[in-house]
Amino acid sequence: MTSLHQRTLNAIRNNEEKLLDAWTSGLDASGLYRNVKAGDFREQTAGFIRLLIAEAGKGASEDLQSIKWDEMRLFLEQLSHSRVLLGFDSQQTAGFIFSLKRPMMPLLQAEYADEPAMLADQLWALSELIDELGLHTVRTFQKSREAVIKRQQEELLELSTPVVKLWDGVLALPMIGTLDSQRTQVVMESLLQRIVDTGSEIAIIDITGVPTVDTLVAQHLLKTVTAIRLMGADCIISGVRPQIAQTIVHLGLDLQGIVTKASLADALALALRRSGLTVSKAV
Repeated sequence: MTSLHQRTLNAIRNNEEKLLDAWTSGLDASGLYRNVKAGDFREQTAGFIRLLIAEAGKGASEDLQSIKWDEMRLFLEQLSHSRVLLGFDSQQTAGFIFSLKRPMMPLLQAEYADEPAMLADQLWALSELIDELGLHTVRTFQKSREAVIKRQQEELLELSTPVVKLWDGVLALPMIGTLDSQRTQVVMESLLQRIVDTGSEIAIIDITGVPTVDTLVAQHLLKTVTAIRLMGADCIISGVRPQIAQTIVHLGLDLQGIVTKASLADALALALRRSGLTVSKAV
């Protein structure tokens, strides 16, 4: 990649305010960045220009992955992350960097008005550099978005597996949706930790909200029940509807030794009886 000449960097530095005004005006006119606060917008554009001048001046233009470009890469990573949180897409994020080319060109044309060969050389060098920075922004944007999506998925898993204390010594875990390996792991960790924290002896897993039970779902349930028993607690599975009961029979699944009930109310009544408690109507 062709390096930017020191004369080019000096021209950018000497016309920084004009360049920033032209750049921000173009970005405002596009209407794509209205979610960004005006103060943040100016700070980001000014920060990018200053880092460009400082780090390109180190003679580091040839390799953006070198240590000399560390500050710029960090800046772009933070910029990309902020754009992800604001709901921007990768095109808008990269477009923020690419749009600098338009105000840069008149500046270089004025600087090298009498030197067409030098003008062409520096325009090409500038275009290559901004393209590389824009592409790096896209890569970091994708990583940031994937990290945000992964965190949101983990939070949804935790929210979708609440462990509820129904009575002293009795916990319930209402399941909604399908069971997979990742969710089973979250279920086990949440439920086992609550058993330890509360000293509960009975755990009810309610599958009323589970649409279907197949061999894989049954295996996940069995793993969870086994883990609960290893903690010294007993387990009751509730919400076994007629369709699910027929499916379990047709699949030949072995649920022997596991107590099942048709509803959560039936499971709670059984758990209370095992705890030596009875429920009666007030007179």
